[in-house]
Amino acid sequence: MRAMRGVWRWRRNPLRRGTDRIEAWAALAAALLIALGATSVGWITGQAAHGALLTTVRLQHEQRHLVWVTVDRLVSRAPLDPDPETSSQRDAHRRVIARWTAWDGSEHTGQISTPRPVEPGEHFRIWTDDRGRVTPRPMDAGTAGTHAVLAGLGSAAATGALIEGGRRLFVWRLMVRRFHAWDVAWQRAGQDWGRADAGS
Repeated sequence: MRAMRGVWRWRRNPLRRGTDRIEAWAALAAALLIALGATSVGWITGQAAHGALLTTVRLQHEQRHLVWVTVDRLVSRAPLDPDPETSSQRDAHRRVIARWTAWDGSEHTGQISTPRPVEPGEHFRIWTDDRGRVTPRPMDAGTAGTHAVLAGLGSAAATGALIEGGRRLFVWRLMVRRFHAWDVAWQRAGQDWGRADAGS
């Protein structure tokens, strides 16, 4: 809106310079590019990211499985820490040696983290791949959508910043040209300054 007001204000102003008109049109063009171009780039990026992430979600859910594990024994606790609330102490309390059967039927034993304090003989579930290797929880569709939205917003913001940066560079070049023209005009005026017939 500011750019359009500038174009309208300078349209028939007798003090208007050529660079003023160019600057106003550049601002209007940048505003339209940001409003249309940046949002389009953000939407396209978000859609592409969402499609790719949904494919990842599908593959992860096909390749990762929940299996039951049985706690054999607790990992030896580290020496008592003066602060029992430190993360290292909590982690030591939740590391166990456990055994589980993979999706392909193979037996596994290893040291894993537990979601809560457990005792030997207790059971809980973990995510593994087809070969029984422990994996993180698979991504869900909601998380994929959130990441896609963030990717779209980020690309739209980056595009808008790039357009605005180009406009500012263009205006800076116009200012340099304007100042140069002023210097030339002052030099010409200085040659005749104080002469009685300067205006004749």
